[in-house]
Amino acid sequence: MQRLLNNARWDAREVRADLRAYVVEHLGHRDGVLVVDETGFLKKGDKSAGVQRQYSGTAGRIENCQLGVFLAYASPLGRALIDAELYLPKSWTDDRVRCATAGIPDSTPFATKPVLARQMLARAVEAGMPVSWVTADEAYGMDYKFRHFLEQRRLNYVVAVPKNQTVGAGLGGDTRADTLAAQAPPEAWKRLSCGNGAKGPRLYDWALAELHFETEPGYRRWLLVRRSLTPNVKGELELAYYLCHAPAGTTLDDLIAIAGARWAIEECFQSAKNETGLDHYQVRRFDAWHRHITLAMLAHAFLAVTAASVPKAAAAWSVSARPRSVVSWHT
Repeated sequence: MQRLLNNARWDAREVRADLRAYVVEHLGHRDGVLVVDETGFLKKGDKSAGVQRQYSGTAGRIENCQLGVFLAYASPLGRALIDAELYLPKSWTDDRVRCATAGIPDSTPFATKPVLARQMLARAVEAGMPVSWVTADEAYGMDYKFRHFLEQRRLNYVVAVPKNQTVGAGLGGDTRADTLAAQAPPEAWKRLSCGNGAKGPRLYDWALAELHFETEPGYRRWLLVRRSLTPNVKGELELAYYLCHAPAGTTLDDLIAIAGARWAIEECFQSAKNETGLDHYQVRRFDAWHRHITLAMLAHAFLAVTAASVPKAAAAWSVSARPRSVVSWHT
């Protein structure tokens, strides 16, 4: 295995192109959704490519770890991981001697996580994957260049943003997402499910506001707000915010379904780590990391395709300031 990951001659990126084609062949659907997220890999020492003390959502705290940015494909037929890039902090890319020791090419520049996500999305689009939507968490959704990239390629999106995200210009200046959400009338909130979870439908209260600022003809922008049904430990109902861009006529149900589709990649992470060893590796080099991750994703895709086509396999798989006229609430 070490020879395969470190010394054999093969191109992990070309194998990932085969992986995308395999997923399209078996799980491709015109309603496909591309999901962006990252996951952490806890490590000891400072030799593994990209490792440093940084926040890991997997651990829920700052840890010594590597971070991989992943792209998943979710459709009515199934879901699978299709691409990945190792995030390299500036502490690495500013030290070319250290990079060389870990097998990181001199031509590899520093790239933010949203930039890595855009690279993977571009590869998926250029490969002709059938896709209608993109969704991502706020680390990507808050990035204007990321959203603009999607709009340029006519990719509809529902992306999470922080509560202080600017969503429009009001009389007192720019309006924040939480300020706008506080203005929603009671009748604007609808109790709906964004998909099934381990304990049944994921029910939340939702409100949708159309944002009246410029976009391409035939398209609209919205702020989608999700409110929890039960208070947190502080006695507050938690709110989540999403910026949406899609053709006019897109419904609240459509946008909620895409917001819920983001959980698909979390399920992929869990099953790939449990079933195909996504996080079980002993390599330090940049290329070896990509090779291991690619093989784990390929094995995971095989299981996903098998579950989609064989009923017994499917059963086993399932166990494992007030604005001006910049907004109108849907009531």
